[in-house]
Amino acid sequence: MAAATYKDAGVDLELYQQAMARLPKMMQRTRTPRVLDLPGGFAGLFGLNRPGQPYEDPVLVSGTDGVGTKIKVAIQAKKFDTIGVDLVAMCVNDCLCLGAEPLFFLDYLALGKDDPELIAELVSGVSDACVETGSALLGGETAIMPDLYAAGDFDMAGFSVGVVERNRTIDGQRIQPGDVILGLDSSGFHSNGYSLIRKVVFEGASLSIDDTIPELGATVAEVLLKPTRLYVSAIQAVLKQSLVVHGMAHNTGGGLQENVARILPEGCRAEIDRGSWQPLPEFAWLQQLGNIDRDEMFRVFNMGIGYVVIAPPENVAVIQQALTGQDVGNQVIGKIVAGEPGVDYTN
Repeated sequence: MAAATYKDAGVDLELYQQAMARLPKMMQRTRTPRVLDLPGGFAGLFGLNRPGQPYEDPVLVSGTDGVGTKIKVAIQAKKFDTIGVDLVAMCVNDCLCLGAEPLFFLDYLALGKDDPELIAELVSGVSDACVETGSALLGGETAIMPDLYAAGDFDMAGFSVGVVERNRTIDGQRIQPGDVILGLDSSGFHSNGYSLIRKVVFEGASLSIDDTIPELGATVAEVLLKPTRLYVSAIQAVLKQSLVVHGMAHNTGGGLQENVARILPEGCRAEIDRGSWQPLPEFAWLQQLGNIDRDEMFRVFNMGIGYVVIAPPENVAVIQQALTGQDVGNQVIGKIVAGEPGVDYTN
């Protein structure tokens, strides 16, 4: 038997090193003052306290997520430089709901074969989003597993860590009847419901990734690969006003009914008026294309509301002004009433 090598098994270490050599520059551009030098280390080091502004009673906030089958759309379109933005957004937006300041991000990338160009494009999106959110890309892992992933397939996962002062943690427990529910505009489908989207668009309607959607003035790829919105700068602008915010929710899979319900305390019920905003046109396009029931649309997708802020009515005007100043459209979509925790649609 001839001498076996790792390359024979599907892992080309030389090609892997080429890919890894491209990543330090992308990580370096996300570096923040609290990243500590550790040449050649096996992990990343990060100083918790801010220079000149230490935390008094810091609480670490962490979250992890993936991108789901939106990855399959990226593979069809052969466009990989934005899916990393989705990855960061899905993790950081979750942590943001507790009022956390993003600190650092870790990514995990698994592929069926070594592909330096693909890896570089994927990590470039992660790097871009880390810069926008003030997160240091502190480390990551790239795994080549030919027996688990077919050639051309890959998966991504992300891990975000943030921090918040214990007495400023926003966990929803202060929500009370009379509070106002603000909905922040999404950028599109974000990263949820893509198994249904793909079934409707590619199987049911037999559209191709490069087909133009006349009513949207864009191709299928452009509509489906629009990155998830990052809400960090907008919410930080709100919190810097020292305003009272009682609760926040990242509207992902499960829609408003499930995600808002997660933060409601005993004695509080949310009433949301589905007629208080106009969903983005891509939702109407998909609903018509797949003959999807309205309730199913609201259960699966964000329907144009990607994030929710719940606050006392006297703070709403200033909050909306801060959000608008960050170019994030927003509107009052409901209120909190007395009742068992849950969400009712009033339209």
